Amino acid sequence: MTKPQIVTSSFVKKQALTEEEKKTWYFKDIYEDSILGVSLDKAYKELLNNKKGDTIIVAIIDSEIDIDHKDLKDQVWINVDEIPNNNIDDDHNGYIDDIYGWNFLQTTKGGSIPYTNYAFTRVIKRYDTLFKNKLLKDIPVNQRKEFKEYLRAIDTYNREKKIVEDDLATYTRIKDKFIKADKLLAKYFPKKEYKISQLDSLLETSTDSILNMRIGNMKYYLNNNIDVKWTDRGIKRENKKLNTMFSFTYNEREIQDDNIDDISDTNYGNNNVEGTLKLHHGTKIMSILAASRNNSIGINGVTNLVKVIFLGVAPLGNEHDKDIALAIKYAVDNGAKIINMSIGKEFSMHPEWLKDAFQYAEKNDVLIVSSAGNKSYDLDKEFDYPDDYDENGEYVKNFIKVGASSYKADSTMVRLSSNYSKKNVDIFAPGHKIYCQNRRRTLYYSGTSYASPIVAGIAALIRSYYPNLSAIEVKEIILKSGISFDVDVVQPYPYGEKQPAKKIPFSSLSKSGKIVNAYNALLMAEEVSKKKKKRK
Repeated sequence: MTKPQIVTSSFVKKQALTEEEKKTWYFKDIYEDSILGVSLDKAYKELLNNKKGDTIIVAIIDSEIDIDHKDLKDQVWINVDEIPNNNIDDDHNGYIDDIYGWNFLQTTKGGSIPYTNYAFTRVIKRYDTLFKNKLLKDIPVNQRKEFKEYLRAIDTYNREKKIVEDDLATYTRIKDKFIKADKLLAKYFPKKEYKISQLDSLLETSTDSILNMRIGNMKYYLNNNIDVKWTDRGIKRENKKLNTMFSFTYNEREIQDDNIDDISDTNYGNNNVEGTLKLHHGTKIMSILAASRNNSIGINGVTNLVKVIFLGVAPLGNEHDKDIALAIKYAVDNGAKIINMSIGKEFSMHPEWLKDAFQYAEKNDVLIVSSAGNKSYDLDKEFDYPDDYDENGEYVKNFIKVGASSYKADSTMVRLSSNYSKKNVDIFAPGHKIYCQNRRRTLYYSGTSYASPIVAGIAALIRSYYPNLSAIEVKEIILKSGISFDVDVVQPYPYGEKQPAKKIPFSSLSKSGKIVNAYNALLMAEEVSKKKKKRK
């Protein structure tokens, strides 16, 4: 029976997913399981069973990673040309003791740069003395592009800062209410050990409106695990953002001591890819892409035919273009065939460096897969870097930008935070409640960050089983073989703007108008691979 090329909502499971289906929904098949996954389980069962593939190198450019994680360690790349811990650059690549990769956020003296400015803060810092309080008519023609970026940065800065200030005010207000409720209720509960049932009993007998209000406050706090320690953590976190990410005086590269505007100044960072803050993001990304399959631990990654180079560039704040560009070059020079970058920002200080790095990867037949971002932006109008476009259009053909979808083929099929674009987003992939591993446990996470490694993993499978295909051919296969959906979806709106619910065709949200499908991609890859062999 010929399967339809365009799917309608009637194909998709209407009832809620089971607990087991929730953990693996993104690997399911739209036709056989009625779940909007990528048909990976079907691909392994019908196409890859007993088939031999090559092990390839994949690079993950991200935050930090747990290289000793029991479900990931077998897929960690090891630089065999480097002798561990001898403080010598044995392979003469400019990086000392880079056994597992390189962390550009670390320092040559040890320690890390966990916090950085947001990119819009950097733009304002750079141009404020030049453009402050000026109008467009005052600006020379050759500086107007930078001036417009400066104005855009100020607008973004003010909007984002207000969100943080509002959050800080909320934490402070909750703390104040908690202290008042705690003080008043201590008259009735001297040990300050509150139970909902006891509070309900007190509420039934109380005629004091203030006491009743404080009882209601405390019940809410108990149900949501809120106390003074919780509010203090929130207050500390938001103040830290204001004092680093938004600060015009914070020196974000002080202890790295490199010139952030000199791409040739590479003597910084170190080999501690695990990092010092022990952030979770990079570990989650690797688990989706490459967690050991069928070992009854954690989850199954998309593929195990990989060795993963890890490159740290993502701080608490925004990445630097220099770090990203050098990380891409490192990955290419060390044999990576696929690079995953679940990172992004709205401004780029040195887009020319990113362009050079992308072109270097293209020249060396390396495919780059990147998340589209989580601002609900239409990237035809807004920006998310890194990207493969400049004012002259698309400048490479080895780059895939991925939006996030859910398991429902209805108006909520697109995750509402996902960026989208008919020009700048290539394809969508599952990115809603993805079951993956952090350093300590397995939980559900959402966002385009988690959609990107699914596509990167499928690309890695293609390159493992069909090594004669180029990076550009793999991209074309992934975009052409995805599944189209005849479904109107709710259009995302940025910053939670309240707009009338507007529905637009799912096909209008990306260049391909599709959701990636592993089964179809592998079928098409085999066909293209055979044709290519015959031509030779």
